[in-house]
Amino acid sequence: MAYEMKIRGAESEVKVRSPWAAALLPIVTLGIYHLVWWYRINRELSDYGKAKGYDLGQNPTNSLLALFPGGLIIVPALITYWRGTKRVMQASGLAGKEPLNGWIAIILYLLLSPGLWAYIQVSLNDIWRQEAEALPGQEPPPAPSTEMPPPLPPDQQTPPSQ
Repeated sequence: MAYEMKIRGAESEVKVRSPWAAALLPIVTLGIYHLVWWYRINRELSDYGKAKGYDLGQNPTNSLLALFPGGLIIVPALITYWRGTKRVMQASGLAGKEPLNGWIAIILYLLLSPGLWAYIQVSLNDIWRQEAEALPGQEPPPAPSTEMPPPLPPDQQTPPSQ
């Protein structure tokens, strides 16, 4: 489920999306959802950058065109993924959040691209939860669960190794 939110201090809207949707819907829709998702996150980053007074991309359409049809010659798609990931890292820095790890992003891209898409979306969700507010009449997205699991009974616990 996606939650629409408004960036504080701007009229622009962003969405807190499910990382599962970002990872799996491109497969189900034969890549169409991925193109829409890539355009929208780049537009959201651009709007967020403008609201904060920083350059986080000027034209999300160029990012989309680099992915398709530019991806047919490979290099533009690599560049747009690299620059898009850098923009997410910069947005995390602006929000005071820990940025996603570039090495993990490269490994995910090479081994499991849907994992990269989910990784990017999780990072964006953290930024939007902090930097945006729910639209009037809508509930804010639920906070990620930080609840610890219940402790083991004493008879099942192993003593600490020395």
